[in-house]
Amino acid sequence: MQSHTKNVKEGFSTDYRADMPEVIRNFLIYHETIKGHSKKTVDEYYLDLRTFFRYLKLERGMVPKNTEFESIPIADVDLELIKSVTLSDVYDFLSFLSRDKIKNPRSADADCGLESSSRARKISTLRSFFKYLTLKTNQLEENPIQDLDSPKIMKSLPKYLSLEECTALLESVDGPNRERDYCILTLFLNLGLRISELVGLNLSDIHGESIRVLGKGNKERELYLNDACIDAINNYLRIRKGEIALDRRAFFLSSRKTRISRSTVHALVKKYLMQAGIDSTKYSAHKLRHTAATLMLHNGVDVRTLQELLGHENLTTTQIYTHVENESLRQAAQLSPLSGMKQDGARPKRQKTDKD
Repeated sequence: MQSHTKNVKEGFSTDYRADMPEVIRNFLIYHETIKGHSKKTVDEYYLDLRTFFRYLKLERGMVPKNTEFESIPIADVDLELIKSVTLSDVYDFLSFLSRDKIKNPRSADADCGLESSSRARKISTLRSFFKYLTLKTNQLEENPIQDLDSPKIMKSLPKYLSLEECTALLESVDGPNRERDYCILTLFLNLGLRISELVGLNLSDIHGESIRVLGKGNKERELYLNDACIDAINNYLRIRKGEIALDRRAFFLSSRKTRISRSTVHALVKKYLMQAGIDSTKYSAHKLRHTAATLMLHNGVDVRTLQELLGHENLTTTQIYTHVENESLRQAAQLSPLSGMKQDGARPKRQKTDKD
């Protein structure tokens, strides 16, 4: 397999309907209209399929070998080319992703090779695409990648702030937007919101002691507010209602009186982390979601309740937070009858039971 060190800028600036061959365009429309996936998710499918078919055309000699990877067109991809895809093609593609694909095309000397999680996402897209062609539209008689294995993903434990660090973070809030910023941090730390959910909040989503959140896949969920959230919301609303907003629906406003952006939220989180004396390179707005989940689990919230609160579709996603100190597991280890055995020959004391 050839090495291709030049790659496409991972950005999506055009409407896929104007740039895609019909067979792929119909797949994307299916996911956006029938499956109800967000535009961001559909855009990621677009980029993944574009990368794969650019790679395939280059490997098959359908374009000159010196062609810039990002300039390879895929508008000519048809069903005949798709039918010719083999399992070996996809494994070669995986090798290209892990060895030759540039991580950050914006950098002149970017490293090559995508992380296993990025490779797994692209494989998931290909699986979905071929499953659609085989089972939904019957354009393929057999799925050529049915037996494809996914890259093993090294799962790392989520980073989270301690209770003391959370307190310091909230106490660091100051400045002209203190009511707004304090409210944002409070909702992150108490409700575990995604940043997209927070910036998407509207005034109509606030209902006294509860809040309506629009999560992934346009799925709504209702979250109940504790006293800290209610107090922070009420303090901010007193400021918010007196402002002339360009976006009247938006709950959180920027200094320009438009809906607050993700970049603004990321920036203010970093700002207050630094003011609180916390390493801002290790934490982000998403880490505040990890923090909320971990602290709730540590303080008695069961995993299934946490799953509903966070808006996770699968319980396995939530179970990553069970790394927190679990006293029942700690006690179980201490209650082992051999827990007192030491190498110097000291025998464990027998635990008294109700029979004694």
